[in-house]
Amino acid sequence: MIRPKLSLRRPLAVLAAALIGMTGAAVAATPAAAHHTTITATAVCDQLTGERVITWKVENSERDKAATLRKVTTEPSTPVQVLVPGADPVDLKGVVIAKKGFVEAVQRVPGDTARAKLTVEARWDNKRERTNDGTIKLDRDAPCTPAPKCVDASQAKYSHTFDGPNGKATVKLEGDLPLCGEAQQYFTLVSYFAPRPKFATPQYVYGEPDSDFLGGGQTEIELNVGVPDCHTQVDLIWGGVDEVIDPLVEGGARYGSKKLGDKGAPGNRSSGPQGWYNGGSKNCTTPASTFASSCDGTVTVSLSNDGSISKYPVEFEVRGENGWTKKVTVEPGKADNETVVPAENAGKIEVLVDGEVIENGTYSWERPEDCPLPTVTTDADCDTFGLTASNPEGGMPVEVEFTYGDKTETRTVAPGASEKVTFPAGDDEAALVVLPELGLELEVIYAPEGCGGGGGGEEPGLPVTGAAAGGIAAGAIALLALGAVLFVMARRRRIHFTA
Repeated sequence: MIRPKLSLRRPLAVLAAALIGMTGAAVAATPAAAHHTTITATAVCDQLTGERVITWKVENSERDKAATLRKVTTEPSTPVQVLVPGADPVDLKGVVIAKKGFVEAVQRVPGDTARAKLTVEARWDNKRERTNDGTIKLDRDAPCTPAPKCVDASQAKYSHTFDGPNGKATVKLEGDLPLCGEAQQYFTLVSYFAPRPKFATPQYVYGEPDSDFLGGGQTEIELNVGVPDCHTQVDLIWGGVDEVIDPLVEGGARYGSKKLGDKGAPGNRSSGPQGWYNGGSKNCTTPASTFASSCDGTVTVSLSNDGSISKYPVEFEVRGENGWTKKVTVEPGKADNETVVPAENAGKIEVLVDGEVIENGTYSWERPEDCPLPTVTTDADCDTFGLTASNPEGGMPVEVEFTYGDKTETRTVAPGASEKVTFPAGDDEAALVVLPELGLELEVIYAPEGCGGGGGGEEPGLPVTGAAAGGIAAGAIALLALGAVLFVMARRRRIHFTA
């Protein structure tokens, strides 16, 4: 068997070819891997538009070859432009990046964009090409929104000044932005008449409140009101004239936190001093009362409100005994003469304003000097001594005490009525009639004619008749008239009257 002679020529050739092919592939791949672009980005928020502004930086990896950007794509798909000082911006596509240089381009995306991507395809001078991309993550939790161009009226803040004693105030919108749209926020300055120099009621608006609004480009207002020359309250309030309370009364509505400078809303939306004032050195009214007693025991109370001083109505309260009361409101410059306190309540009368008795505001009924006095007439004969007290119409009931001898009778005589008492004839010459409530006394002499006995042989004690009786009757009538006159004249003194 003949063995052929082996040769190494063919295997070596195959190995050499393989090595040459691998070396060529390595040479071709190495330059391609070296040519690339590096893409980075930063982003800011443009508050004028509400967009995010991304600045892309594309760097050339090669020190000795420029690169031309042949294709550019973005996500989101919005333009990417290179800003050129003094000229219009140009698209990133087609830009040449110098050797080992870079280019920056700007892309605007919506403010709520969460992620952006830039992909570029570059070609170098040696015909090498490479596509690279870069991404940037944006803060989704803090989206970019436009800066406000105005402030919503419900969120606006204010500041104010306040000079209560002089009735002046200013209100200013805080910040540089006006109120949005057609919104208007009103503020009002108002002054009051007040009964005292601290908060008290009732209060009445003085003059015209001053009201104005912020809005429509108006960012500051000045308010002025007149202040009365007496006790007053001045308030700077949130709202227009429809918010003004007139009058301020006990238990009624109050401004509360509507006053600017208050701790509560909405007043606390304005910074500044407390927007309210109470003061003044004198009363705004001069309430007065006068009293007139009537013969029937009633008292007429006249209430007045001096218009030369008073600037608002006064509410009087008239009180009498036994819980009797009446309230009367008197307008400035007016008077009320229709309050009549009944006789049973006129023992003590008080006139009050704001719960306090006014000056010279107390009174008790007094009998007028011109009231007709009661009269006393007699009816006497030899056996009896009759006394009658009569009280004229329109007066008060009167108590009368009749005393003759050791007997006393007391009667109360109503107006327009009479009361009579009859005593048995006795040895006393006179009877005493007393009106204790009026301080009057009247002494009436008992001396009927023809009852003394021993006259002309006639039997004593017989009644007088005939002509003599007519004369006695005429005398009695004259004495009755005289009794009335004397009773009017009697004041704690005794008058001798012969019946």
